[in-house]
Parts: sequence; structure tokens; C-alpha cells
Amino acid sequence: MPTSQYASSFGRLQAISLNLLSKEQMQNLMKAKDETEMIKTLGSTWYQPEIEKAASLFKESELLEVALNRHLVYINKIALEATPFNGKSAVRAYLSKWDIYNIELILSAKSMGRPISETESFLVSSRNVPAGISAGNISHDEMKIILSQTGVDGVVNQLVKYNYGPILMQHLETYQKTGDLGPMMSALQTFYYHNLFESLKFFQGDEGLIRDYIRAEIDKKNVLSILKAKESNLDKDLVAKHIIEGGKMTKNELLDVYNAKDVPEIVGRIENRFMLVNALAQYKKSNSLIDFEVALDKFINSEYVKKLKNIALSIGTIFYFIINTEHERENIKRIAYGKRYNLSADYINSLLLIE
Repeated sequence: MPTSQYASSFGRLQAISLNLLSKEQMQNLMKAKDETEMIKTLGSTWYQPEIEKAASLFKESELLEVALNRHLVYINKIALEATPFNGKSAVRAYLSKWDIYNIELILSAKSMGRPISETESFLVSSRNVPAGISAGNISHDEMKIILSQTGVDGVVNQLVKYNYGPILMQHLETYQKTGDLGPMMSALQTFYYHNLFESLKFFQGDEGLIRDYIRAEIDKKNVLSILKAKESNLDKDLVAKHIIEGGKMTKNELLDVYNAKDVPEIVGRIENRFMLVNALAQYKKSNSLIDFEVALDKFINSEYVKKLKNIALSIGTIFYFIINTEHERENIKRIAYGKRYNLSADYINSLLLIE
């Protein structure tokens, strides 16, 4: 068992983790009056280099988004470099989520007819660093070529040279007939999770918790999908096409839950799994599904992510570091969202994932 290699990774990432925002720094962001002030506050943290690089090209919310995305790419590059050889395939597979994120963003933009200028700044990429981070599958410049294609068809054809293209091609005709990107998005997610599970086969024997974490993430996506579908009163057959398999809840279980008459009844049917009763009370006030997303995130963090740091001399070290940096990014984005829409400080605070 190559514990010495993971000991080195643990030491390196522990040192870097000292740069994560403290509770005090996060509270300072909460006290900022707007996103401009938030950016100034972040200018004295480890986000400073990316904020300074982006400041000449972007303003306010776009500047914050670009800086957060490029910082994430930089940090994940460090995490991948720190990973011993026998764990790199699993980390690369996990980080390919950002390839998927970028492709989904581009497809959505093309479907709605939005131009490059309104899309490029939100890609999780940085010049000279792979957009999806995973083995350099899709570079920043290649992403710009993909962005320049005309319509969804052009994007799919451009992606044929990558593993994602053939998967999307299978659903292109359906999109052309219906205008629904759902089957494409679901196929991408299914492909992503299948590859991730394959990469986490038990080469060292301590990947079980990570696999459970991933299954819980799939459940989260599926639960949010059926809640959103119920709000929109979508047909059950259409919902079935959007469900991702591989979670702890089977497709049949989820579709049975979807037979509930409304959102509160769905929550009641899955309460024994996810404890969403408090989120339901908040949802009745806000009428926003973000309350359920936050509750699910907190449940997963408590049940799975926190436990990863207890298996320090393993690949759990790497995943714990990566997931924590993702949580910090999400916290900053949620604070910015709250400032943008004048939400109360108490409500913004309730959205944050802070241990």
C-alpha cells in the first residue's frame, strides 16, 4: 500500500488548505454591501491573482465569476499534480465534471441563441489550462472554437472528436424535433458518472466512501429534477428521460415518488432519506427550490464529505481538498447571489456550507 505517496499529498494539500477563507473572512464577505465590495475583500486573499488578471476585461458579477472559475482551475491543477500516479485516473474522471459543465452551458446558450460574449466568461477555464482540467481533453482555445459554432448541431458536430460527441449525436434528432436538451444533458451526466465509478474500483480498498458520496450526489440531482418537474407539472414519461442512474434511489423508486400530487408530498415520501422538512418550511415562504438544494448539500457534506478527512493517507485526502474548494466557490457565489437580490443576511447565511 503506497501510503508514503499519499502522505506527501496530504502534507502538500494541508499546507495549501491554509489559504481557504476563514469564517471571519467569509463573514466579511457577508458584510460587503455589493459584489464590487466583495471583490475588493477577496483581493487580499488567494483569489487576488485571478481578480487582477480579469479586472481589465470584466466588471462586477462577470469579474467575480471569471476569477472564481479560473481560481478553481488553478487549484484543481495543483490537486491533480499532488495525486500519486495510481490515483490520477480517478481524480481526472472526477474533474471532467467541468468539461460536462462547459458543454451544457454552451448547448444551453446555443439553444437560446445567446452570443459568445454572454457565455465565454462563465466557462470554467483559463488560458493555457485545460478547460475541463481532466487530462487536457478540451483546451481553452478549442472551447472558443466550439462556442463559435452555429447552433446546437454545430456544437455537437465539433465535439465528435471527443468522447462526448458520439453520446450527444444519439440524441440530436430528438432535440431537432422537440427542442428539448434534456436527453442530451442526461446522457452526458450518465456517461460522466459511469466513467467515474469505473475509475474508482477498489485498487487500494478505501474508495467506498467516495463512491457513496457520488451516489448521494446523483440522488441530489435526481431529487431536484423531480421537484422542479413537479412544480412545472411535467409528464412522467418526460421526467423519466431526465433521471440519472447510479444513485442509491433507483429510477423506479424516483418515478414512484413522482406520482405524489405536489412538492410537499414528494418531500414527505423521501424524508426518511434526506430530512428535508426544514427546507420545506422555508420553501413555503420563498417558493424557491434552492432551499432544497442547500439542504441536500448540507446533508451530503455531513454524511460523506466530512468523513473523507478521516482517511487521510488515501485518495480521500485529494477528494476532501477538491470538494472543500468547490464548497468555498459555491459559498461565495451564494453570497453574491444574495447581494444581487437584496436577500437578508440571515437567509444568505442559511445558504452557506460552512463546517
